[in-house]
Amino acid sequence: MGLTRFTIYYIVFGSFLAGLVGLIKFFFPQVLLFTPNFWMIYFFLFLLTYIAYVISFLGINRSAQIGVFAIMGGIIIKLLFAMTFALVVVLKLSENQLVFVLNYFSLYLLFTLFEVMCLLRNLRHQNNK
Repeated sequence: MGLTRFTIYYIVFGSFLAGLVGLIKFFFPQVLLFTPNFWMIYFFLFLLTYIAYVISFLGINRSAQIGVFAIMGGIIIKLLFAMTFALVVVLKLSENQLVFVLNYFSLYLLFTLFEVMCLLRNLRHQNNK
């Protein structure tokens, strides 16, 4: 899967998640399911996942040995930035921290799952060469 194709699929996936959040907020307006900082979290993780994928993709295309280090580097960079962001927001946040943590890690896991599925698809095609 090329970078252009991933970008298209990723934007569709991100739009689907944003639409799902909008629908949940529309049908359950009285229930506190999302933190007021939800969209900040969403866009931060959206961009961070895209950057991590681009790093991994460029490493895979360079060579097989560099690809392994690039994938691990992209995932570790994403994890470090994501955990630093979560720590800073939790320390500054005075609202319901449980809702923030649930929103944050659900988005983190969904974006990471999509990224890993695409990376595995790239590695499967490289294995057939």
